[in-house]
Amino acid sequence: MSMKELVMDRLNRMEDLEQRKLLKNMMTGLFLNLVEYQEEMSRELQDRVFSEVEDHEERHDIYASLCSREGVDPIHEFLFPMLPEDMEPLEYDLRELAERMQSKEETVLSTVFLECGYNLLRTLDNGVRHFQGGLVTSGGTYPIQVRLRKSRRYTDEIERLYEVFQQNGIAWKTINHPYLHKFYEVILVSCEHQPEAEEEVKEISVHLEEFEPYKRLDLVPLWNIERLLLRNAGFPIPAEDRVNFEHVLSLRKTGEEHGYLVNAKDAPIRYIKRMPADLVVVSPDDKSGDWEVMKLTRPKEGLVTMTEYELVSNRRQSSFIGRYAGKRVVRAKGELLRIANSFEVASKLELESIELLNAGGKRETAATYSLNAFVSDSIRTDLDKKTLLLRFRKRDTAAESFILQDLMSFVVSELQMHFPEYNCEGEWA
Repeated sequence: MSMKELVMDRLNRMEDLEQRKLLKNMMTGLFLNLVEYQEEMSRELQDRVFSEVEDHEERHDIYASLCSREGVDPIHEFLFPMLPEDMEPLEYDLRELAERMQSKEETVLSTVFLECGYNLLRTLDNGVRHFQGGLVTSGGTYPIQVRLRKSRRYTDEIERLYEVFQQNGIAWKTINHPYLHKFYEVILVSCEHQPEAEEEVKEISVHLEEFEPYKRLDLVPLWNIERLLLRNAGFPIPAEDRVNFEHVLSLRKTGEEHGYLVNAKDAPIRYIKRMPADLVVVSPDDKSGDWEVMKLTRPKEGLVTMTEYELVSNRRQSSFIGRYAGKRVVRAKGELLRIANSFEVASKLELESIELLNAGGKRETAATYSLNAFVSDSIRTDLDKKTLLLRFRKRDTAAESFILQDLMSFVVSELQMHFPEYNCEGEWA
């Protein structure tokens, strides 16, 4: 019952009608107006509190998937190739291959995706193995020998994205793209016979022995980042400091609900601020021009993606408690559980137990790997840190998947960002 209703109820219970009339006039003339003003101020205060902890992080959530080159939809609503050059078919120049072989330069023939778990891939990463293959040309088939090396093309792109986040003053959140760490470059080691320069390459085949059943070709990693060129909405205007200029980029045509990052590269930029319908770039440059902008598209509710592999994200489950608690980190087990369970991947994995081990650096038996190796900690060294061992179990409702350990690595890497004083590692309970 509100204060206004309570006052009216008490007035209606008065038996003396004359006194009730006098008191009612007094209350309605002054007191009830004061009560209404207080309630209005309370509502405004509540709105301010909720708006301050509003989850604007959703604008910068990254969604990711994997698709065959032929299956990529060029007009997809929110998924785009991480590297546009992946959409181009591979072409080989035998003359160039021969020159690189003679000069003993490293030659990358192709990229393969291995659809298997992290434990199996780790056996491949621990040593240098050679595999047999064939170079099929218009002049015949030439036996070749190759080796595999984990591709860094996509992880380097993640690192570049991290730098853009830093330029824009946006807090970094670990990217959950479990497919990227399963791409390997096929590197030519030797070729028994030298093909003629005028021959045309028809096919390059490689047999990966026990990894052959997991080999997939022509797959393209996708994410919800679209690269745009946006021009100033009018002329740059002087900033408040009377030294720099504000370049206003309108977001009305591209969608105000999405996230945007300015890829400044070498441009002199002081800072970037986001307005409801504009992106304001503050720079000493006083000339208009095009700005490279990365649009982080938010998918619409109920939208069904037609990718061949599971769609994943680093999105947190939205809740007021989660948004408020995200403003600070409490060094407690409950905080670990809250963060681990705040992501959508918590529907597949559950953090079951936590154990603190003595300092000694990274353990070789860890079942997870770091997704933020490019984020340096210049204050602490790994040897000085204790190990925080996080044991997970697969939820009963989760289906078997070759990316489960990669999803676990994502959760552990995000916890590492919140608890940098420990070496966070994960394993199965």
